[in-house]
Amino acid sequence: MTYKDLFEHISRKKSYLCVGLDTDIRKIPSHLLKEADPVFEFNRQIIDATEAYCVAYKPNIAFYEAMGAKGWESLQKTLEYIPDTHFTIADAKRGDIGNTSGLYARTFFDPSSSGLDFDSVTVAPYMGSDSVLPFLEFENKWVILLGLTSNSGSNDFQRLETDKGALFEAVLRTSQNWAGPDRMMYVVGATHPGDFQAIRAIAPDHFLLVPGVGAQGGDLEEVSRYGMNKSCGLLVNSSRAIIYASDGLDFAATAKKEAHAVQQEMAVCLDKYCR
Repeated sequence: MTYKDLFEHISRKKSYLCVGLDTDIRKIPSHLLKEADPVFEFNRQIIDATEAYCVAYKPNIAFYEAMGAKGWESLQKTLEYIPDTHFTIADAKRGDIGNTSGLYARTFFDPSSSGLDFDSVTVAPYMGSDSVLPFLEFENKWVILLGLTSNSGSNDFQRLETDKGALFEAVLRTSQNWAGPDRMMYVVGATHPGDFQAIRAIAPDHFLLVPGVGAQGGDLEEVSRYGMNKSCGLLVNSSRAIIYASDGLDFAATAKKEAHAVQQEMAVCLDKYCR
């Protein structure tokens, strides 16, 4: 999916919502456990309920890896079920050097190898350029680089001062030599609203993947006001607040209601700030 395609989808839907498929078999409604593949059945109903209100889906790979081979099968079926119109993110946070990163890239981008064909993957930049560049060798695929993450421990390292500013700012500046806004996004947590203006000064045109809205307490209005650019430039992720809004028979209907409410708020923000 191209930058233009993504913006057109956002404009058409009046939404920049990414639904996180952090599907834990221990948390899904109990009536689904009788299904042959409970995780996929949960995801299928969530996707059916929310696809009209979001533009992207982000399976967190750890939730599937924890189930071994069966989990990978659920992941592959889920990815194949997501409509082609929607941007897909493998939230894997991979990062290693040389051939190892190349194999991670093949895992998520080469369906002839792994059966998976995501649009993008989250990558940890700590090991530098040779841990990131192998992912960019795949045409029309995106790297989503960890910038300033939403967890409280992000301050342990990401704000350490360097000669290029805080460490996360150095990541933003240096990585723009590796790929442009058409191939690279950055993870910036909604729990850091005061940093969005500075981040936009460094990376004005890139899309930002923004976790932390909803269950983690991030504010959508604030993120939109300071983080949006003329192409929207935001994918705001919500996982638990949508997919686990109910644990009963009505879980899909409740997820639909929650996703629609977020989309309505996003439509207002797009009119106010996307210019």
